[in-house]
Amino acid sequence: MQQKKNPEFDSWQDKHYAFFQNKQCEYFPCHPTDCPGQFNCLFCFCPLYPYPECGGVYTLIRSGIKDCSVCLLPHQRAHYTLVISRLRALQAREENKTK
Repeated sequence: MQQKKNPEFDSWQDKHYAFFQNKQCEYFPCHPTDCPGQFNCLFCFCPLYPYPECGGVYTLIRSGIKDCSVCLLPHQRAHYTLVISRLRALQAREENKTK
């Protein structure tokens, strides 16, 4: 069975804007990974961090701050579309709240 094409996914797949690595960074990679060559630094500070429903793996420490130290969601090359789509959905939700 042939996999269905996803135009949004396919449009960024080979684009440089969707993937960035800073191997000179003192913290690279900032999360444990088995695939450092695929570690995406584009979302160095996760744009989904402020949202409880970010979709990533996190725990809350006593002070209520998110600990995302085991989360790789924004750092996986294949998750560019997921992060962007989630940001768009959260933005739309926020815009609807103000109407």
